[in-house]
Amino acid sequence: MSKWEGLDEFMAVAAASSFTGAARSLSVSTTHVSRAVMALEQRINAQLFYRTTRTVRLTDTGRVFLEQCRRIAAETDEAIAHIAEQGEPAGELRVTCSTAMGERYVAPLIRRFAMHHPRLSVSIELTNRVVDLMTEDFDLAIRTGTISDPRLIKTRIASRRLYTCAAPDYLARAGRPTTVEEIGAHECIGGTSGSWHFKVDGVEVAHRPSGRFRCNSGHAVVDACVAGLGICQLPEFYVLPHLQHGMVELILEDCRPDDEPIWAVYPQRRHLVPKIHFVVEHLRRELEAAMTTRSVQA
Repeated sequence: MSKWEGLDEFMAVAAASSFTGAARSLSVSTTHVSRAVMALEQRINAQLFYRTTRTVRLTDTGRVFLEQCRRIAAETDEAIAHIAEQGEPAGELRVTCSTAMGERYVAPLIRRFAMHHPRLSVSIELTNRVVDLMTEDFDLAIRTGTISDPRLIKTRIASRRLYTCAAPDYLARAGRPTTVEEIGAHECIGGTSGSWHFKVDGVEVAHRPSGRFRCNSGHAVVDACVAGLGICQLPEFYVLPHLQHGMVELILEDCRPDDEPIWAVYPQRRHLVPKIHFVVEHLRRELEAAMTTRSVQA
């Protein structure tokens, strides 16, 4: 008996929470799956699932074992892919990115990349939550801010500028703040970030905005700003089109923070896989230019 026997069945049951569902996904009988899992449990001398007539769920041992099995399976897939690709991007590329940046920039760039590499298939998930690349089996994430997970490699592929602005009629009505401290007396329009960032005399300063309106959509925030509801701080691609038409004005430019890095983030074990290397280089060449051009043209 192979020491690997039963692992596929075990992972399939864990994914489906059902022996019947696992059998369907593997195109085998339920009896085969049940026997394979039972034999695996006997071989490792541990119970992997709690079974009732209605549910199948992992034991604590099963959860730990599942994580290890997924890691082994992923590394096996990566080894096969690395040999099969032979320097040419191939297979499936799974990417995640925030919704606004993904729709506007990342998805179009990766679409063009895929058109030049016919052996590659692409799946992009746009979401504002932080996806766990390891447990959710993603190849690549495009992120901003601090990356602290030691399991991940980050490569800076672009940067974005943060602008603080308000509509002319709001400033005429409420006055123009000249220091970060004065923002506390103003209506602030909140977005996805809980803090606004500034740089005063070379020192990074954070301000927690407060106001009557908050939304997790940058487009909705800038629309509220244009309507005169208050002050906002957003990346340049939201602000520049409105700035060019005089619909908003920049404030506290002498306190503008350093440009925020945009990272390509991927699991350490995948850094040599051609599809990762090639798409990261493509984004590094194209993303910043695309952000600048489209913001100006919008």
